[in-house]
Parts: sequence; structure tokens; C-alpha cells
Amino acid sequence: MTATIFLQAASPNFYGINPQFIMFGLIAVVFYFFMIRPQMKKAKDQKKYVEELKKGDKVITTSGIHGKIYEVADTTFLIEVENGGRIRFSKSAISLEESKALNTPAVVK
Repeated sequence: MTATIFLQAASPNFYGINPQFIMFGLIAVVFYFFMIRPQMKKAKDQKKYVEELKKGDKVITTSGIHGKIYEVADTTFLIEVENGGRIRFSKSAISLEESKALNTPAVVK
């Protein structure tokens, strides 16, 4: 009885690099440009916006509280809410998207 052995041909390498490594690298690059980079840009924009806020600006916090900035400190804002009440918030509690929408004038057609 004779045994037949079939040998599988090795996949062609691209200059000695396994194609699986190339695919892994491409996935990492795509992940960076579609996930990591936009989040870094958003965080940078948030920080810049909060640093530019001054007394009298209308803001909305991430918890949905509307008010005007009454006092600016190093890491906090004192926000004046309805009926003269004042609440101290961390600067990171200001919502960028909501506050910009509140301060943008409505376009009338």
C-alpha cells in the first residue's frame, strides 16, 4: 500500500513579511484615523472652548443645567441659574455642543 502525501504550498511573502502582519497594520491605521484621532480632536476643542469662556456667557452643563457664568476660577465656574441661585461647577462639566448651540444666533430666512 502506498501513502500519498500532499504538501501545501507556502503562501507568497511580500519581501519576507507575512501578509497577516500587513493586514494587522492596516487595521491599526484605520482604527487610529476613525476612532482615536477624532476623540483627541474633540477633547482639544472642548478644552479650548472652556478656556475661552468668560463672565456673562450662557452655558449648559452636561447634566442639563442652563445658566450664565457669574465667576471664573482656575478649575471651576460659578454659574448663576434662574431666580439668582448660584451653583459651582467644574470646568469639565460644561457641554461644548449644547452651549455652542445656545449661543449661536438663529438663522432667519
